[in-house]
Amino acid sequence: MSVSRRTRRTLSAVLLLAVLATAIGALGEWAARREAGAQLDTIRRAIEIHTLGLRGAAERFAYLPYAISRQQEVLALLAHPQDPALRDQADRYIEALNQRAGSDALYLIDTRGLTLAASNWQEPQRSFVGQNYANRPYFADALAGRDGRFYGLGQTTGEPGLFLSTPVREREGGPVVGVAVVKVSLREIEATWATVRDPILLSDAHGIVFLASVKDWMFSSRRVLGTAELGDVHRQLQYGPREAFPLLDWADPHEPAEAAGYALRTTLDGRPRSFLAVDQPLPEFGWTLTVTADRAPVAQARERAWLLGTLSAVVLLLAALYWRLRERRFAEQRDIQRQLELRVRERTQELDQAHAFRKAMEDSLLVGMRARDLAGRIIYVNPAFCEMCGYGAEELLGMLPPYPYWHPQDLDKHWRDYETTMAGRSIVSGFESRIRHRDGHDVITMVYTARLIDAEGRHTGWMSSVVDITAQKAAEAQQRERDEQLWHAQRLASLGEMALTLAHELNQPLMALTNFASAAKAFAAQGQQALLAESLDETMKQAQRSAEIVRRIRGFVRQHGIVAEDCAIAPRVAAALALLQGEIRARRARVDVRVEPDLPPVRGDSVLLEQVILNLVLNGLQAMDEAGTPAEQRLIEIDAERDGARIRLRIADRGPGMDEAVAAQAFTPFFTTKSGGLGLGLNICRTIVESHRGTLAFANRPAAQGGGAVFTLELESAS
Repeated sequence: MSVSRRTRRTLSAVLLLAVLATAIGALGEWAARREAGAQLDTIRRAIEIHTLGLRGAAERFAYLPYAISRQQEVLALLAHPQDPALRDQADRYIEALNQRAGSDALYLIDTRGLTLAASNWQEPQRSFVGQNYANRPYFADALAGRDGRFYGLGQTTGEPGLFLSTPVREREGGPVVGVAVVKVSLREIEATWATVRDPILLSDAHGIVFLASVKDWMFSSRRVLGTAELGDVHRQLQYGPREAFPLLDWADPHEPAEAAGYALRTTLDGRPRSFLAVDQPLPEFGWTLTVTADRAPVAQARERAWLLGTLSAVVLLLAALYWRLRERRFAEQRDIQRQLELRVRERTQELDQAHAFRKAMEDSLLVGMRARDLAGRIIYVNPAFCEMCGYGAEELLGMLPPYPYWHPQDLDKHWRDYETTMAGRSIVSGFESRIRHRDGHDVITMVYTARLIDAEGRHTGWMSSVVDITAQKAAEAQQRERDEQLWHAQRLASLGEMALTLAHELNQPLMALTNFASAAKAFAAQGQQALLAESLDETMKQAQRSAEIVRRIRGFVRQHGIVAEDCAIAPRVAAALALLQGEIRARRARVDVRVEPDLPPVRGDSVLLEQVILNLVLNGLQAMDEAGTPAEQRLIEIDAERDGARIRLRIADRGPGMDEAVAAQAFTPFFTTKSGGLGLGLNICRTIVESHRGTLAFANRPAAQGGGAVFTLELESAS
């Protein structure tokens, strides 16, 4: 019987040790997967940031080739390439445009691949003029009527860059007579990558690394290149005279890793390293972006979990042994006392574990936590909040307002927010607050506050969650700036389409000025004062008319920050139609405007709203003109009405409308049915409207009601 009991105890101990070992192993694997998941999240965020940076660098100068392709100096030089005067004019124009834009280089190529004009024409050793780039893919793409993109080393300078090209045509839909190219440097991105902790690289469609934070990886290949691929690279001189591209020193580059991505092993700075890597294709460039993260923290997390589990198991085993010895020692005591001691011990252990768990959870939070009593005294801060403001917990605990992290320029707002919180009137959605870090930099935060209730249900203070949104605010400001530049470029493109009619608009008052001035001179010689005064009055009216036309154009073209103001619909419609008067007459169309007189204003930017109205009206005029609509039926109808808290503006034409396939992509960027169009007009219109918290929709009008297209714009009323 004694042997059997000892055997059972031994088996129980072995089973317990096996269970503990399995649990510790599972805990380690869980910690490793958790750390790997965190690394993957970090890599994905980094990919988003680097992708935005690469696309922003390309799109920043993408308009330049199209801009020079529309200039008369460029078209004249392509028609007469041997004329030195035309070459000089084109060189100076391209040089000035390149200096204003800040691009690396800008140049013009004829259909044979020979450079006729360039922004660096005054640099004899580096000038592109006279160089032949017919072997470059961006030249072949543009010659075929497509926009081209190509990254490589310059054939003339040997400096790397991204080449963006566009075809040059004498007229829309005409044959290609030349190619306009801009060279964009990625030096800023390369400098940024040089500061990152873990490797990051960019490879082309052949797998050749052309941009990397590790210099030894430059111009290496991720796979073995075929003879045809090497022939293309050598023929295009994409990476200069290099004959070979050695394979990257990566071991097991496709070994499966935790959750996603893949693991790779390599040697950096003389020591072996292991990384978790994720590839992000950039199809518009034909590139692949690879971002990595050191896998050492994954192994460390697993080892820490094993150590913690082992220590916990040892503690539990020691506690169990101690409890057994204590049980034997006090076995003779009364059962009630033993049960009471056991309950106290278990409750104490639960409280200790709960406290340790809560403290670990609070210390691991990325959100700042701050608790204050009813008097406003700080009674608790977590590490995330201390890191956010730069002050330690020992410095903040017990402090009353004003707190040291309050921004000196926002003291009045801080006091108002404090008083609102103490009065229990804080909004559930939180409020934005700018604080000053101890080292002097500003931190933008979002603060959410709730009541602090003790165990007895009493209100003892306020608990606030503080989220750092500084990076988010900076990203939003950068996006607004890019949107504003795109909107401004579209306004310039719209005015470019209306250039002839606007010139005609100005020509009429200028001719009238000449006629009235001649008449005034004759009347003055004849002494006819009444007729002289009448002629001078008419001269002043025509001068004011010319000035008004110029003022409208300048106001529409000027780039400015987005301004929120109360905008009446009728003046915005009138301003847009004033700019389009010449276009309307040239296309023999009529405009019928029906706007309710007591219509309340909307909240927004007047120039951007005029741009939306002008683009939609101009689209309607062009649609009727291209469809051959009879002159007596060319009518643009504009009506506006109030619908509850929103203002609805409709712009309808009598054109052919759109079929279902075109309508489905009408607002898609770069989709267009116009010859030579950019495909950005309707997309920009919708972006502007949505930035005003509005909607823009399209519908075909039934033939029984006149046919054509109807665009409906809805905006929130300001009142």
